[in-house]
Amino acid sequence: MNNTGQKVFRLRGGIWTIFFVAVLFLARPYGARPLIGIPLVVIGQGIRLWASGCIVKYRGEELQALRLTTWGPYSIIRNPLYIGNGLIGLGWSLIAGWSAVILFIVLFGLMYNYFIVPSEESFLENKFGERYINYKNRTGRFIPRGFPGKDIYGPFDRSILWKSERHSIIVTVLGTILIISRLWW
Repeated sequence: MNNTGQKVFRLRGGIWTIFFVAVLFLARPYGARPLIGIPLVVIGQGIRLWASGCIVKYRGEELQALRLTTWGPYSIIRNPLYIGNGLIGLGWSLIAGWSAVILFIVLFGLMYNYFIVPSEESFLENKFGERYINYKNRTGRFIPRGFPGKDIYGPFDRSILWKSERHSIIVTVLGTILIISRLWW
């Protein structure tokens, strides 16, 4: 497993905080930008809610998986939580302006494509072996490879949402309000 990827995984919350502060500093919202960005933020958070309800536990500083989740949004793409993050970050960036969009694309691309996801894939392959390799071969990392069919149905635990996603919801709402508030300061 990639040590740098593990370190980036552990620091991902702090990296997102630095990204947010940079976006807030760069933010020059005007015109239709909030109308374009806010729907992406809402969709991103919705994807995160759907994905987190399908897994038992995901918050933490160490790579972990209690089970291999292949249903729900995981039947469409392997990394729906990160797609949710990406839509939230892109929404914030679009509200803020083009310099923030460029910063986001570079940061997101580097952080997830080169560090976090390869580390997770290596971890999951070691833990689940052939089951994960088969899943990986039929499901795209970030882009769907087809329609999931009946695989979309599976367990969904609403109780996990408040336990695991309340932090994300609060940060998303407050972050969006702060970026939009740059209209007045």
